[in-house]
Amino acid sequence: MHAHHQNLVKAGESGERIAAVAAWREAPFFDDAERAALALTETVTRLADRSGEAVADELWDEIADHFDEKQISALILLIGVTNMFNRLNASIKEPAGTAWT
Repeated sequence: MHAHHQNLVKAGESGERIAAVAAWREAPFFDDAERAALALTETVTRLADRSGEAVADELWDEIADHFDEKQISALILLIGVTNMFNRLNASIKEPAGTAWT
């Protein structure tokens, strides 16, 4: 999270949006496309919380309303790579802020 925060600040993202991402459903700072991407991210990241299909058709429909096939592929790849790094760093107990600075 530390590295993501630094990158978002460098990219000019507002502190309000960065701080509110954990409460994205309740926060007024995200548009419909961003909300769809955040919902997909949450769903794919928390697959073990589901007992049915990994991603519901309704969410795929919502994603397709905002992103083309290439963008959806990029979202899925980014979610997967980020999850992989999070799991690797958690496994080796990498302290936040020590890498990628």
